[in-house]
Amino acid sequence: GHHICLHNVRLGHSSCLDRAPLVQAQPEVVPPAPVGPLNITGILAKGEQLLSSNSINFIIYLNEHIMRYTFIRRLRRTRVDKQINSQLNNSYNGLTVFAPTNNAFAGLTVGTLNGLSQQQQIEPVLYHVLARYYSLTAFQTASNPVMTQASGKTGVWTLNVTTSSDHQANVSTGVVEAPINNAIYADFPLAAYSVEKVLLPYEIFGPKPPAAAPTPSTKKPSPAPEHAAAGGAAPPPEGSSDSGASLKPREAGWSFIAGVGLLGIAA
Repeated sequence: GHHICLHNVRLGHSSCLDRAPLVQAQPEVVPPAPVGPLNITGILAKGEQLLSSNSINFIIYLNEHIMRYTFIRRLRRTRVDKQINSQLNNSYNGLTVFAPTNNAFAGLTVGTLNGLSQQQQIEPVLYHVLARYYSLTAFQTASNPVMTQASGKTGVWTLNVTTSSDHQANVSTGVVEAPINNAIYADFPLAAYSVEKVLLPYEIFGPKPPAAAPTPSTKKPSPAPEHAAAGGAAPPPEGSSDSGASLKPREAGWSFIAGVGLLGIAA
C-alpha cells in the first residue's frame, strides 16, 4: 500500500498513514449493436472494406458503389434483391452471388439483355446466384454442375466451376467463362464475388439446334374409284383439263350430224 507521512516540526516526530491504492475506473462496456438483416444491394454497394474495417473510407465506398451500380439496378428492377434478402435471413445453406462490374455489362452487345422479355430478364439475374454458400476454397472441391437460382422448361439452370493449377477459380456457363475475383463479402450465409463478365445462361444465349427436317408422309395413296358399270367412261388422265374432256361429246355430235347428211344425199 501507499503511505502518507506527516512531520510535526514542533513536536519533533512524524506519523504515517496507510492509504488504500487507487482503483482506476473501468470503462463502461458497451454491448455490440444488434446485427440487422443482410441486404444484398447494401453489401454490394459498400464492399468488403467497409464491412471489415472500423474506419469508413468514403473513397472506397464510392468506388465500390460505382463499380457495380448496373448489377444493383438490375437486382432492384427485377425484385431479385428482395428474394435474395428473404432467403439470406431464412436459409440453412446460404447463398453465393457473382456480381458483374459495370465494365462487364458495357462489354455486352447492345440489346443482349434489354431485348429479352420481362420474365427472361429475371432469369439471367437469378443465374448469378448459387443455391448455397461457397468460400473460395470450397470452389476447388465443388461438384459440377453447380445449381443456380434460375430455372426454365428444362429445370434448374446450372454452371461449372473449375480451378487452375495456381488455384484460380473460374466460372463457365457454356457461353462465357470468367475468373472469380476478390470476395466482396464472405461471411455465412452470404458470399459475394466480383466477376468481369456477365454470366449469360446457355439456355437463353447458347447456340440453337437446327430446325428438324419435315418427316416424309407415310400416308398410302387412296385406290382409284371403281366404276359403276362395265365399259363406263374412264376418268380423264391426270393433268387433262375440263375443256379437253368436254370436247369428246362435242366431237361425237358432229360425227352424228355428218352421218345424217350423207344418208340424205345418198337417198
